[in-house]
Amino acid sequence: MAGSPPESHGVHVHLDKLLAERNMTLTQLAMQVGVTNVNLSILKNGRAKAIRFSTLTNICQALNCQPGDLLSYAPRDDS
Repeated sequence: MAGSPPESHGVHVHLDKLLAERNMTLTQLAMQVGVTNVNLSILKNGRAKAIRFSTLTNICQALNCQPGDLLSYAPRDDS
C-alpha cells in the first residue's frame, strides 16, 4: 500500500552506503543488474518483502561485495 511504513522484520539494506562508496547511481546499478529502478528503490528503502538469489548475486557482482555487506539483521523493537 502506498505510503505504508517499511516492514518491521529486522533486516536492514545498506544499498545507499554501497552505492555512495562506489560513486554509482541507482540507475547505473539497475542497468548492470537487469532490474528496474523501481524494484531497486523498493529494496533500498526497506520496503522489499523478498529478494531473489539471482538478483542478490547480480547486485553483489555489480558492487563487488558480499551479501553481508548489503544486508544486516538487528532485532526489531516491538515496544
